[in-house]
Amino acid sequence: MSVFERYLTVWVFLCILAGIALGQFFPVVFQAIGSMEIAKVNLPVGLLIWVMIIPMLIKVDFGALHEVRQHVKGIGVTLFVNWLVKPFSMALLGWFFIRYLFAPLLPAEQIDSYIAGLILLAAAPCTAMVFVWSRLTGGDPLFTLSQVALNDSIMVIAFAPLVAFLLGLSAITVPWDTLLTSVVLYIVMPVIFAQLIRKVLLAKGAQAFDAVISKIGPWSIAALLATLVLLFAFQGEAILNQPLVIALLAVPILIQVLFNSALAYWLNRAVGEKHNIACPSALIGASNFFELAVAAAISLFGFESGAALATVVGVLIEVPLMLFVVYIVNNSKAWYERDEKSRL
Repeated sequence: MSVFERYLTVWVFLCILAGIALGQFFPVVFQAIGSMEIAKVNLPVGLLIWVMIIPMLIKVDFGALHEVRQHVKGIGVTLFVNWLVKPFSMALLGWFFIRYLFAPLLPAEQIDSYIAGLILLAAAPCTAMVFVWSRLTGGDPLFTLSQVALNDSIMVIAFAPLVAFLLGLSAITVPWDTLLTSVVLYIVMPVIFAQLIRKVLLAKGAQAFDAVISKIGPWSIAALLATLVLLFAFQGEAILNQPLVIALLAVPILIQVLFNSALAYWLNRAVGEKHNIACPSALIGASNFFELAVAAAISLFGFESGAALATVVGVLIEVPLMLFVVYIVNNSKAWYERDEKSRL
């Protein structure tokens, strides 16, 4: 993990401060940026989102899908937690904390939007950072690659229906055409372009591919941080008026990360998977494709929405939380492998 990635939370926090300050001092500039739209898609943000997502998707080898046969149980746990537990548990946590427990402390007109942002965050499994987390735990690289490829394949089809269903359960209406446009713009098209670029680069040899990946890798984080500056320039007034909001939104996200990682880790142990399979399975179940969540929230609800703010809170706390999960799984290896023969 690079120093830049390790301290991503620090950079995000600095972007929050920079965005709020710039929004207060140069409101006309950011209003002009916010007005650059075609069919409800903000062009500067759309460009930044593509720069965020495509370098990550170039790393994904969909040819690795055949590897899922090597660890069917681990893949089964990953799919169960990512698609049947994580989104629904987040919707439940959002309802309990945001709509019920914390409601008196939050602006009433943004309650639905906050919950929508949490749901968007949980509905998109991690694509890029899970490779970092897996490496830090000694995870099986082929298993990590195969579960990412499988999750991304499912996400192309399942993201829109799942989000629409969960938002409907939460009594939040989102136009289907807007949701499908977001999926096409921020999932389908980036996947297609990324795989075409991947094919061209690999044709030049593995060394050339690795060299390009190392050069464009920082683009993703830089584009994310630039997007956050824009977002917080628009959110600045609301945050200054309600500074407690970020801490309150962090609570359900924190619980979700710890719950899903623990569940996936324990289930892998229960079904007899090895530790180097359980670790990436638990980590992908806990982390989120927050770049996609931020993009979808802005597209669906706008810069100034509670949904956009909720997804950014996920970015803010994910790195320190995931490093904590990495520490836990690394230091519990002896417990995990205790009585392994009898379990197998």
